[in-house]
Amino acid sequence: MAFQDLLNRVGNMGRFQILQIAFLLICNAMLALHILLENFTAAIPGHRCWVHVLDNDTASDIDSGILSQDDLLRISIPLDSNSRPDKCRRFVQPQWHLLHLNGTFSNVTEPDTEPCEDGWVYERSTFLSTTVTEWDLVCGSQVLGSVSKFIFMIGNLIGPFLGGHLSDRWLPESARWLIVTNKPQKGLQELRKVACMNGMKNSGDTLTMEVVRTTMKEELEAAQIKPALCDLFRTPNLRKRIFLLCLLRFTTAIPAFGFTIHLQHLKSNVFLMQCLIAASAIPASFAAMFLLNHIGRRISQFFLSFLLGISMLATVSAPEEMQILCGVLITLTGANIYAVIIGNTLHVNELIPTVIRARALGVIGIATNVGAALTPLFMILAIYSAFLPWIIYAVFSFLGCFIPLLLPETKNQPLPESVQDVENEWKGSRQAKEEGAIIKVTSF
Repeated sequence: MAFQDLLNRVGNMGRFQILQIAFLLICNAMLALHILLENFTAAIPGHRCWVHVLDNDTASDIDSGILSQDDLLRISIPLDSNSRPDKCRRFVQPQWHLLHLNGTFSNVTEPDTEPCEDGWVYERSTFLSTTVTEWDLVCGSQVLGSVSKFIFMIGNLIGPFLGGHLSDRWLPESARWLIVTNKPQKGLQELRKVACMNGMKNSGDTLTMEVVRTTMKEELEAAQIKPALCDLFRTPNLRKRIFLLCLLRFTTAIPAFGFTIHLQHLKSNVFLMQCLIAASAIPASFAAMFLLNHIGRRISQFFLSFLLGISMLATVSAPEEMQILCGVLITLTGANIYAVIIGNTLHVNELIPTVIRARALGVIGIATNVGAALTPLFMILAIYSAFLPWIIYAVFSFLGCFIPLLLPETKNQPLPESVQDVENEWKGSRQAKEEGAIIKVTSF
């Protein structure tokens, strides 16, 4: 806590920290907007094959009042398994006999159909144009839409490797990092800038190089041992933690991103649903913090992840005609995702030693982005069943709810400062269990 003492001198939460948080929030919001845009720019509107009798310029001559648009659609487009006009096939020839409803032609053989050779007609009441309508990414080409999302998410995986280096050009360097890397004079200058921005004018006289060296003595000694990436996997307990945390974030990312970027597939008003989900984020965050602080990190995450899987299955199972019920379930699922992410993030940060936290978060972040990148590929399975991708997302959520139970509880526990703290914690808990077992045996 040595550096915390210096922060208290320059203002623990002043104008400088608020501006830094605001800047980081803006950066995160920009990324989130690009992810959410997929629900609008890549929306798949209702569509059917282009047919001559309906969509030709002379079709109005045919529709002279004798046959309606619905009649012409009936003789041109076959019905799918849900008794709705098929989106990907049309009759080779108009089936006039289908207009007769008396069953006279019940024994007629199945008419020949063909793919949409002349393109598609799109329903444009909600979206005038999307990437799907622009390049006909439907039916046989629908896979390309998921591939494009996959490529976008791969960019999120690659971006942090480049952004981590580029960010040093715009963000002020950490005073703590400067001090522990043998640049105490620059670190002192940064601290004085922070003090000035926070209105702590008198701290300049008391904040000297001697104060910095004395306060940071233990951290300077610890910094002589440079933590490396391999240190994450060198000791058994930390290695176990990193593996479980990577698995936790991987299993969390798949349902979270799957729901977020495929919201338009849930057959509801995507504009309204996005607003409701965003509005639910604030109460969901408070509810998550309440659970985390009162019943602990492990049980809270188990409950929230299990509830996410249940709500996701309930959402896709709800009848499309019950729009109010669908809207409520979608909103609850979106709010649940925010709660799960908050619990994951808090638990991860409390389990990683301070000296190697940045590298550990980088490794765990890679696992998160790999899960996010794989998410669009599961939606390809929708060509076999519309429910199959959502079932897979829910299964990953159910798997993820058990992982926190394998990790230590961090509620009201001190943060580990070093790798040795993690190993000692494991040895201490093991020794306590052994002593408890001995007491139970000898009590008789």
